[in-house]
Amino acid sequence: MKIRIADITEKAKLLETVDKVSFYPTLLQAQDAGECQFLSPVTVSLSVAREFDHIRVQGNVGTTVRLTCSRCLSEFTSELSSNFTIFYTKAATAQPEDEVELEEQDLISATYSGDEIDFSDEVAEQILLEIPYKPLCSEACNGLCASCGIDLNNFDCTCKSNAVSMAFSSLQGLKVIH
Repeated sequence: MKIRIADITEKAKLLETVDKVSFYPTLLQAQDAGECQFLSPVTVSLSVAREFDHIRVQGNVGTTVRLTCSRCLSEFTSELSSNFTIFYTKAATAQPEDEVELEEQDLISATYSGDEIDFSDEVAEQILLEIPYKPLCSEACNGLCASCGIDLNNFDCTCKSNAVSMAFSSLQGLKVIH
């Protein structure tokens, strides 16, 4: 999704699209790496306006993915959605030599050069940021039994529950005298 700089005014311009995941190479890389499987196209809604010396982009991106639970290894479907704001400034040709204190706006900013801005990298980045590092099918997921591997969400484990932890196994024969 691109917009010409000359078309951006102080009045917000709304841009909306629905793109195939194949339009975003970084999302395909995440899918190929096994992080998730994209089940729906990426929906993008952006509001673009010129403000002072920068361009403010407020947006929402979303898609549906299939993830693998990090506790029980079952697959589940999740809706990913991100609301964000990015400030675009024209790329400077010379870098300042002095140290500069970063403001909050600097932390959510990007630069552009030329006569248009391509939002595809930022859209893909927002989707990637929403993919959980350790996905859970639910907060109450019990995971797998460490001994037999049975899914504790669906079955009761018959393993010996009072097994001694290997970390404290050397203390098993310790006798305490009062």
